[in-house]
Amino acid sequence: MDRTGHPDRRALLAGGLAVATVALAGCSSSSAAPSASASPTSSASPQARPTTPDAAFTRLMDGNKRWVSGDLHHPDRDPDRRELVAQTQEPFGSILSCIDSRVPPELLFDTGLGDLYVMRTGGEAVGPVVTGSVEYGPMTSGTPLVVVLGHQRCGAIKAAYESIRDGKPLPGNLEAIVKALRPAYEQAVREGGTDPVETMARAQVTLTAADLRSNQDLAPLVAKGALAVVGAYYSLDTGKVEVLAGAPS
Repeated sequence: MDRTGHPDRRALLAGGLAVATVALAGCSSSSAAPSASASPTSSASPQARPTTPDAAFTRLMDGNKRWVSGDLHHPDRDPDRRELVAQTQEPFGSILSCIDSRVPPELLFDTGLGDLYVMRTGGEAVGPVVTGSVEYGPMTSGTPLVVVLGHQRCGAIKAAYESIRDGKPLPGNLEAIVKALRPAYEQAVREGGTDPVETMARAQVTLTAADLRSNQDLAPLVAKGALAVVGAYYSLDTGKVEVLAGAPS
């Protein structure tokens, strides 16, 4: 998607996608301003939307600490919040994670309605549509943080690893996931180690985050400090998110 020669591309993209998201119920909106009437018994006291990469990253990691400890705040999850975000949205983070049922980003970061854009694919496999979905927040509403979130014991990674290793293609469109994960497989083979599937899962995170961080649309935002692209890894055993690369300083 070469946007050279289109100085107002961000504005045009924002307008066009805004119309599309009204038509698509699942991709509709949220607001920056928290509800003043949110009940502390059903949702934590509202906080201002983080506007910098560091603030957004801190908000996410603080939420993960609560998830690990069990001291959950359940923010932005009451009827007041639902009404507030019904017409417009401004999430502070974008998460690209796996489809695994044990890794729901909104829960493990203790967030709520309108806080995160979430893209989920098998093994965080990417392609043009997924990349465009990741770009949506930073390019249209100034979302300051993207997190690529891999996880322990990833079934998609394991299946892709074994398929490539054994030369046995997976059925149907699963083979498209295998193809997308091949660079991570090749890096895992180069690195070696006692658990190649785990090595491949981590490689997929770091490679994907690096690609997003350096692509022609997001790189300028990263360069001027308006966006951070973080690679992270979730432990199914402990619930903790480990940062692999790209944490804002």
